[in-house]
Amino acid sequence: MNWSAQTCRDRVIAAAAALSLAVTGAIAAVAPPAHAASSVSVSVDAALQLATIPATGVGINTAVFDATMNDSATPGLLRTAGMGAVRYPGGSHSDVYHWQTGTASGGAYVAPNTGFDAFMGTMHAAGTQPIITVNYGSGAPQEAADWVKYANVTKGYGITYWEVGNEVYGNGEYSNGSGWEYDTHSSKSATTYATNLVQYVSAMKAADPNIKIGAVLTTPGGWPDGVVGPGDSMDWNHTVLSIAGSRVDFVIVHTYPSGASPADLLTKPQALIPNIAGTVRSLINQYAGTNAPNVGIAVTEANTTTYRDTSPNGLFAPDTYLTWMENGAFNVDWWALHNGVDCTDLSQVEGATEYNDYGMVSSGASCEPPLNTPFPAYYGTQMISRLGAPGDTLVKAAGSSSLLSAHAVRRANGDVAVMLINKDPNNAATVNLSYTGFTASSDTPTVYSYLKNGNSIGTAQSGSPTTQTVPAYGITVVQMHPTSASCRVVYNRNEWPGGVIGTVTVVNNGLGQVNGWDLGFNFAGDTAITSSWNASVKQSGPSVNAGNTSFNAAIPQGGSAQWGFKATWSGSDANPTAFWLNGATCAIG
Repeated sequence: MNWSAQTCRDRVIAAAAALSLAVTGAIAAVAPPAHAASSVSVSVDAALQLATIPATGVGINTAVFDATMNDSATPGLLRTAGMGAVRYPGGSHSDVYHWQTGTASGGAYVAPNTGFDAFMGTMHAAGTQPIITVNYGSGAPQEAADWVKYANVTKGYGITYWEVGNEVYGNGEYSNGSGWEYDTHSSKSATTYATNLVQYVSAMKAADPNIKIGAVLTTPGGWPDGVVGPGDSMDWNHTVLSIAGSRVDFVIVHTYPSGASPADLLTKPQALIPNIAGTVRSLINQYAGTNAPNVGIAVTEANTTTYRDTSPNGLFAPDTYLTWMENGAFNVDWWALHNGVDCTDLSQVEGATEYNDYGMVSSGASCEPPLNTPFPAYYGTQMISRLGAPGDTLVKAAGSSSLLSAHAVRRANGDVAVMLINKDPNNAATVNLSYTGFTASSDTPTVYSYLKNGNSIGTAQSGSPTTQTVPAYGITVVQMHPTSASCRVVYNRNEWPGGVIGTVTVVNNGLGQVNGWDLGFNFAGDTAITSSWNASVKQSGPSVNAGNTSFNAAIPQGGSAQWGFKATWSGSDANPTAFWLNGATCAIG
């Protein structure tokens, strides 16, 4: 996998030179030219649960070299973008920054008004959770423990997530001593990091046992994954997890794919993320023992090394966030809110200027638009909040063309929303949508749209639940209500080869008080129920009848009952296509 070796320190140097430069320029909304629309099919399985949107799922980095990180505009920028988490004190600066004094080792620059309490004031104003990276490179376990104690005991900030170090594997262990990550330890091996990590965990959890602590891994498939350092017997990931896997609460990877062209870049979320996530989960299962199910995956830096400030990245950003969450990440943090640029090597990409700035909004450099002007990745990320909110369920969506990505969410109120990302820079896409596990109302849906090189998100009532047109290089989110009926059934399933666990929620919309219920349906595949709970279940071939138990017979109007089952299948565990409650046909979804 071709992950770039671009480092946080490179981005820090660029930012320090650029953040104080003058303000010029603007981003204009540009409607795409008219072209013939291609036809794409998208199927949504609203019952097949992939993940729940986590509160910390959509995050971003900020850094103590950014003099504007705590400006009055920052909380609004974070809220509008839907940011649930902010990582601090910033990439490689984390391994030089001393929180108590607000200073940095090695002469690294720290901007005024970027100290910890100022940062927390911004977090509270934004309603956002912090993710703190403690200093491994020039710090010590006690310094980290003191930070936890100050934050959560003295100040009562209640910070949950803490990383130990940034890209520690970049400390020179794998490159003959030449690395980008500051590390004063006499040994820079993975064994040393893992051994010290255990000490950090002990010290930090002594200060607050409720925190969660993360371990730095290399990105599977990227350098130096698979390389065995001179001080170890295995590569970085196997070494770190073999020593510390049972002690940590989450693991950390960073992803910066590059693209030989915009089209190549836009293939990366689907081409790379599922394999990376699967490999990381396998490592956790191998080494974390009984703790494995509790160990999360955090992507605390994500971006691309190409087309960062132009329309390709506006499509890449939401595709990356959502694909990571669908594959089990509880946190993805974009690099960064502000970064900066030296204004060299500017280029034109799809009708807009590429500034080579890793920021999601402008730093106000002399060649850039005014400070805090959003780049396309900001608007693309903002579209995620139109799709769903924390606690909603990401469900399966699949398209017939590699030029269109689809993501879908079933909301807590029964609505379904679909995000359609058209990766074709020249042609609109006519999308034909079909659903299982959901019956859409015939009402015209609410549609949100972000257009190529635009500077706002539009909203309208347009199209239908089954047909939408997505402009070239555009993002469309379609929000739909379920059809009205006297009862509604929400059917969920979590599957694996040969097995499935299902949950069925029956909602009484208009049947009056129900005293005793029977829910009938037919499996569309060869699913065979082996056990159930909260219902008395009978199955004959594909036909199933689930009746109430003694404790859940009554369903008041507006109320619901839920039951579940475990089953086997061989050929198909497809969703039932119809349900009836006491003889009344129910809506689905």
